[in-house]
Amino acid sequence: MSTIKKLVIAYSGGLDTSYCAVSLSKKFEVHAVSVNTGGFSKEEIAQIESNAYKMGVTTYKNIDAVATFYQKVVKYLIFGNVLKNNTYPLSVSAERIIQALEIVEYAKGIGTEYIAHGSTGAGNDQVRFDMIFQTLAPEIQIVTPIRDEKLSRQEEIDYLKENGIDMSWEKAKYSINKGLWGTSVGGQETLTSEKALPSEAYPSQLKKEEEEKVILTFEKGEFVALNGVKNAPQKNIELLNNIASAFAIGRDIHVGDTIVGIKGRVGFEAPAALITIKAHHLLEKHTLTKWQLQHKEYLASFYGMHLHEGQYLDPVMRNIEAFLQSSQEKVSGDVTVSLKPYHFSLDGIVSKHDLMNAKFGSYGEESKGWTPDEAKGFIKIVGNQNKIYHQVNS
Repeated sequence: MSTIKKLVIAYSGGLDTSYCAVSLSKKFEVHAVSVNTGGFSKEEIAQIESNAYKMGVTTYKNIDAVATFYQKVVKYLIFGNVLKNNTYPLSVSAERIIQALEIVEYAKGIGTEYIAHGSTGAGNDQVRFDMIFQTLAPEIQIVTPIRDEKLSRQEEIDYLKENGIDMSWEKAKYSINKGLWGTSVGGQETLTSEKALPSEAYPSQLKKEEEEKVILTFEKGEFVALNGVKNAPQKNIELLNNIASAFAIGRDIHVGDTIVGIKGRVGFEAPAALITIKAHHLLEKHTLTKWQLQHKEYLASFYGMHLHEGQYLDPVMRNIEAFLQSSQEKVSGDVTVSLKPYHFSLDGIVSKHDLMNAKFGSYGEESKGWTPDEAKGFIKIVGNQNKIYHQVNS
């Protein structure tokens, strides 16, 4: 009877996970798993599978988690209008959470004793993967060759060549990571504080210059239709991304704090994410009360920060999700957006829940719900504390 032990590896097909697959296959029965959270074609998935077997894995599994990614994470990022540092829609960091969840469940399902990933010791992903793996499966040992052996990129390439894997490992000028909620872009410029990414670094280039209008329909905060055609929200996000990317919309560079305490800079292209969040936020400004908007803002900020930091499994996240879900009860209607080269603008909304209802008065024009004397009395009372403070302390 064979005594070789099973190991599941989070496999992307890049240099790091290829090294892990080859080296670990000498010691374990390796089962490679990729999790599709958007951005992969069938041809790309087939190529990743083919390469995995070249690396010596016993089995390869691709898990389609686009719908899961939307339901468990993206939906709440929209409800909360989450933009880290008022800029970044958490494109990649949000994906890693779902990938880790799917991989650990797969590992438990096949009864493995070991689980591996290709993260280095200097980034955020090691924290996200390890925290979820050790929380949901403390009995499974985590194996991280790149981190533990402190390998350089050239050392990995040399090892693979020695083992007959002589693929094109030259590092691309720009690293691209595509997903449902956006694409990250890294390069020499993002390692500095002063340089911008050139236009050609972004995956989508300008193809349309004539303004185009799109209508996003929301029901209870969810993006249910685009231009009047209903689809699953994740499908609408994909369709909007295809339309808006032709205008080269959604480019920016995010500067933020990594989980390990250093500053990081990354470019991204996320047209659908930015348009959806801004359109949703505009609809909320019309349909929610000022106190709902105020409390949503700081809770959503906490939600985005905890998600980024790998704290997805903390029960406070379910508490905040419950609040965000409840807040969306009246967030329904259409939002019209104008797409233009490199940017977009929000035109307006139509909603039966619009609190900007003319029968109660028009701001700065006409009051229909109160008399002039009532306005004077209100102002006198609302100013009482200020008057008392200044009289006492004058």
